[in-house]
Amino acid sequence: MKEIECRNLQTLKDHYPLLNKLISMEEILWLNPNVKKYKTGIGNSPLTQDNVEDAEERLKRFAPYIARVFPETKKLNGIIESPLVKIPSMKQSLEQNYQQPILGELLLKCDSHLPISGSIKARGGIYEVLKHAEELALQHQLLTIQDDYSILDSDRFRTFFSQYSIAVGSTGNLGLSIGIMSAKLGFNVTVHMSADAKQWKKDLLRGKNVHVIEYEADYSKAVEEGRIQADGDPTCYFVDDENSHDLFLGYAVAASRLKKQLEELEITIDENHPLFVYLPCGVGGGPGGIAFGLKLLYQDHVHCFFAEPTHSPCMLLGLMTGLHDKISVQEIGIDNETDADGLAVGRASGFVGKTMEPFISGNYTISDEQLYKLLKELVDTEGIHLEPSALAGMIGPIKLYKEGADYLLKHNLTEKMSKGTHIVWGTGGNMVPKEMMKQYYQKGLNVTRG
Repeated sequence: MKEIECRNLQTLKDHYPLLNKLISMEEILWLNPNVKKYKTGIGNSPLTQDNVEDAEERLKRFAPYIARVFPETKKLNGIIESPLVKIPSMKQSLEQNYQQPILGELLLKCDSHLPISGSIKARGGIYEVLKHAEELALQHQLLTIQDDYSILDSDRFRTFFSQYSIAVGSTGNLGLSIGIMSAKLGFNVTVHMSADAKQWKKDLLRGKNVHVIEYEADYSKAVEEGRIQADGDPTCYFVDDENSHDLFLGYAVAASRLKKQLEELEITIDENHPLFVYLPCGVGGGPGGIAFGLKLLYQDHVHCFFAEPTHSPCMLLGLMTGLHDKISVQEIGIDNETDADGLAVGRASGFVGKTMEPFISGNYTISDEQLYKLLKELVDTEGIHLEPSALAGMIGPIKLYKEGADYLLKHNLTEKMSKGTHIVWGTGGNMVPKEMMKQYYQKGLNVTRG
């Protein structure tokens, strides 16, 4: 029996008054009452710094192969990374539009421009496929970790990998990264895509010899069908977006790379120079992994917030009630229908929710209308194009200043904000067809005009 059925919804509402606003699909900010000091919280974590460093080393081993088969990565010698840019004009626009000063620096982490699949999912998704490929090749003694991994770009390896298949359930972007990478290596790959997945993403995958199966139901159904496919085939590997430690670790590698970028910009992060990071959240793996990696590096000096659509606040619901994956937004009357397709998830990852519970500072919701307004504004002020879901983080600093005074006071941050740094994580958009991006912009224009 589902736990939500054992608990009267009214009892949950009485216990968590903010739940009433969540159910009404109002924009809210939830501050985590269970957040702990880093040294207290890290002891219960299933993953460690060693796990993250192992993932980093594996990506370095694959770098020669990546550089060879994806020429766009040659500049960075096969390392898949995105720019970190200052957005002063957007900052000024936010301050004017929301009548709220933003103290400190505002930057955008452009995972929207990650090579290969143009979204945050290029981190975890590609990493997990590479790890699986490495394990198979090592197991069959076709490869040693001392080898130059560019040898994988050969008919010999493609023929070998063609004996195996990979399956994943996705709303879109994870499917792109898994599909593109798996097909390049030679795997037979199937992407099970939910109803909200964009047609251009399905078309792009099919153009790269990826088998795409479409569903009229949401993300959970796509994942369920992918799992069934893998269970019935011993040669099929299922990428489990809800529970995968490997995906999580692939995302976590972003932290050490971000640290180098901040140092290059001469931005200090320490007790007197706090870092605030705002991460769009779907099932939780991407933002959870990045936030976890940042916590390992910066400990109590970094404050991470998840951002979700008002119609799909699954992680906020799971964290607030402590029920995690035992409750879905549909079970409390929320429809899980949003234009932010990458975030259209009704049930959060229990693994991510429980792992991040001691570390995540808070979670907030944002309406689709606000996403489109922010999308238009970012184009106008900085000339940067993101897909709607990627704008969820942009309102974070405003939310924190307007509604998070208690958090700032509790963590002794109020006087340090002018020396702080805010990073909005731009999760996707670079591969969106230009015609569709024009439509997004026009919608933002229409919403802004009212």
